[in-house]
Amino acid sequence: MVIIATDSAADFEMHELEEMNVYYLPMAVNFGTDSYLENISISKEQFFERLKTDENFPKTSQPAPALFEELFEKAKENKDEVVYIPLSTGLSGDYQTAMSVKNMVDYDGIYVIDSLTCTGGQRLLVEKAVKMRDEGCNGKEINDKIEELKKKTVIYTAMDTLEYLYKNGRLSNTAFYIAQLGHIKPIMHCAYESQGKAEIVSKHIGLNKAIKYIVDRLDEEVPDEEYPFYVMYTYDKTNAYKLAEKLKEKGVEVTEDRIIPVGATVGAHIGPYACAVAYIKK
Repeated sequence: MVIIATDSAADFEMHELEEMNVYYLPMAVNFGTDSYLENISISKEQFFERLKTDENFPKTSQPAPALFEELFEKAKENKDEVVYIPLSTGLSGDYQTAMSVKNMVDYDGIYVIDSLTCTGGQRLLVEKAVKMRDEGCNGKEINDKIEELKKKTVIYTAMDTLEYLYKNGRLSNTAFYIAQLGHIKPIMHCAYESQGKAEIVSKHIGLNKAIKYIVDRLDEEVPDEEYPFYVMYTYDKTNAYKLAEKLKEKGVEVTEDRIIPVGATVGAHIGPYACAVAYIKK
């Protein structure tokens, strides 16, 4: 048997993971001394409600090594294969921890793939892995395909504010002040070409111009219609609907079930009211 596994940065809902038979390793979310497991003891909506009001800036941390050990040892014992698709190494140490535990377990049937992406991009890779598993592919076949596919994942995010990057220490006080004063809406990009790091690639005055930038990128990075096209949002769908409407004018229709919420792992950095796209390019 092939076990497909991922962490909570892929932003699946729990019922989706159960329906797809995907093994789930949750990230931890901490507000001061209060600790939660993402999507288990704190929902996406609860996280953002607290993010907006709590004086403690949240800290997220990768799944505990013991969770990997339990999964990998059991697979070894049962002679199962594991394909684990975690959050990008450019954003987390999740991949490195999984690799360390894999080496400790010393079992060739474990495949750990650095997704070099997050949220909807990571979701797309997991969905393809599940499809291949259900078609009877083995762990190596799935691994090889995902390693190729991850080079084609695209994520662009229009952020409503730089406040949370500033609170996280990733932005200077001066840069934050100027951005707030000028109503700057930055575009964040996470891709294979940037080694899975989240980078601000463009800045716009007003959200409408930021959304136009994302939609215009489809001319250069054309979506592969073989794969789903996702619109993501943090906390509130309003801006996601604006983005979806502009995509429709472009000829890309995004159904309601493909407008998905982003959780704590990524949301802690981009804040509420962001909107984004995730897809596989040709």
